[in-house]
Amino acid sequence: MPQAEPINQNGLSVCPNCGAGGLADIYEVRGIPVHSTLNLPTAEAAVNYPRGDLALAFCATCGFLCNRLFDPTVHEYCPQCEESQAFSPTFNAFARGLAQRWVQRYGVRNKTIVEIGCGKADFLMLICEAGDNRGIGIDPSARPDRIPPEHRGRIRLIRELYGPQHACLQADVLLCRHTLEHIAQTRDFLAGIRRTIGARRDTLVLFELPDVARVLREGAFWDIYYEHCSYFSAGSLARLFRSTGFEVVELERDYADQYLLLAAYPADGPTRPRLPLEDDLAQIADLARGARERFPRMIGHWRGALAELRAQGAQPVVWGALSKGVSFLTTLGLGADQVPYVVDINPHRQGSYMAGTGQRIINPQGLRGVPRPAIVAMNPIYCDEIRRQLRSVGVEARVLPVVA
Repeated sequence: MPQAEPINQNGLSVCPNCGAGGLADIYEVRGIPVHSTLNLPTAEAAVNYPRGDLALAFCATCGFLCNRLFDPTVHEYCPQCEESQAFSPTFNAFARGLAQRWVQRYGVRNKTIVEIGCGKADFLMLICEAGDNRGIGIDPSARPDRIPPEHRGRIRLIRELYGPQHACLQADVLLCRHTLEHIAQTRDFLAGIRRTIGARRDTLVLFELPDVARVLREGAFWDIYYEHCSYFSAGSLARLFRSTGFEVVELERDYADQYLLLAAYPADGPTRPRLPLEDDLAQIADLARGARERFPRMIGHWRGALAELRAQGAQPVVWGALSKGVSFLTTLGLGADQVPYVVDINPHRQGSYMAGTGQRIINPQGLRGVPRPAIVAMNPIYCDEIRRQLRSVGVEARVLPVVA
């Protein structure tokens, strides 16, 4: 990758995944909310929420990408964060199937599972139920009051950030889903997990996180936001695990190639690549190079498309009030005067406001009476589900996937 001029001389210059220098910027966006899942009580609080800058930089040595301007001190992970996707039938089917698959594939039965970054423990409950397991979830946004009575005997939640103080928790399985992308010092984090496991060789490690290859290929600017400071391809993820003393035994894509799934066991030292998806460095370098043009082109496409919808008398509506929706609206600079409606099916998000742009989050029924709504679905995998929900509440609307 050609070198790019640094956006901020004080930004990161060394890859936190492999230690190499020469990070090259491929995309930047300024003044974006530093949180996008925090429930904000008023439009004023949402519009005035603290902001930061993002410079997405590529490491040609290991294929990792990161926001090299990321400041972890601005985050306030707490119980008011609402990241759960468990109100979607589509997502629930995927999560339940994954829990059952991992239980069957690796014999995860009558085990103790420690989940790093468990959120509201939705998946932890599924995998414990599927294999009659016991679960310990660690997350500052955990909500013990949302654990149903039938699960309380086997699920324990610790409302903290994961750290060395949790080394005393003896786990048969270490689970970490959609958390590593929130960690800036990725190598230090994973090396710490390896030290915590110690001499045990039968501890199963299971990770799930977004695949940056799809983001780069689509120019999916809505998938780039402040909380996600670290962006992995299949190869860069496997290289990190192997370099920190793990034997990777599973490396797959799932959920319409949006997610990476990895399973590993501790090893005595660094291990050698042997899985098909690991050899991707040239491909990722090419995608990163092309994304310099794809991101601006997609931003221009959506500015034009939304203007055309409004000119036709349609009312654009964003469906999905989590990070993708916040990134879409803030990157395009669309306030409530241009896109007044944001829909989410999670009742814990409804009634709060979108960080940065201030739209009130409504339920699908709130679209009744909206003239000619045109739904921008922030994740195409939910389009059929959205159409069913619209029919169930008697709303006729076009549904436009954010990417075809």
